[in-house]
Amino acid sequence: MNVRSLLAEFVGTAFLLAAIVGSGIMAETLTDDVGLQLLQNAFATAAVLVALILALGSASGAHFNPAVTLADRILGGIDTPTALAYVVVQVAGAVTGVVLANAMFALPLIEWSTKDRSAGHLVLAEGVATFGLVLVIFGVVRAGRGSVVAFAVGGYIAGAYYFTSSTSFANPAVTLARTLSNTFAGIDPASVPAFIAVELVAVVVVVAVIRVIYPDIEDVADQVLVPHDDSLEVDHRDGRS
Repeated sequence: MNVRSLLAEFVGTAFLLAAIVGSGIMAETLTDDVGLQLLQNAFATAAVLVALILALGSASGAHFNPAVTLADRILGGIDTPTALAYVVVQVAGAVTGVVLANAMFALPLIEWSTKDRSAGHLVLAEGVATFGLVLVIFGVVRAGRGSVVAFAVGGYIAGAYYFTSSTSFANPAVTLARTLSNTFAGIDPASVPAFIAVELVAVVVVVAVIRVIYPDIEDVADQVLVPHDDSLEVDHRDGRS
């Protein structure tokens, strides 16, 4: 853990949220067609996420998501202090990104969302979305294809906007921060606890599945989810530093 990796996580998460919320606001401005709004929001989010992973992956591992950080901790990719620090800066970055998006569109910097997402099928969708996201990330990395993980993640997010009824938050920091914008991308604070709970449960379940599918890491030293810190030496027998 170092300032470089923490700053990368903060900046990356902030830009991710600015993209999610800002593109949602822009979509509402450009059209009244809800389907087109979702398409614009999904495309912008996926494209920015790919760019951010490519730009910042070598500095921090490009988690931008406490669910990914938790999975990486359980799998032994990072230690507990680093994981905790990542979560703190991810949440701070997410809040900053939403405030920035609101400011760019001349909206109140903080405006509590009234968009109810408490229905059971939406909570289930969040579990599915998070499971799939973590599976894609660590499956691609453990398959030795870390160089394409940015595109895999972007593709998955774009698709998950459509195949999940919740539009795939799949990120506790995103879920929490989106309460602060009463726009297309918002979520009522009362809906947050169930979303975050199912996201975390999904992480535990998918980690167990990943361990069965990919029980060993043969070579992850150059993969995006392993922080590129010269002080780290990777033991190729089990992937732990």
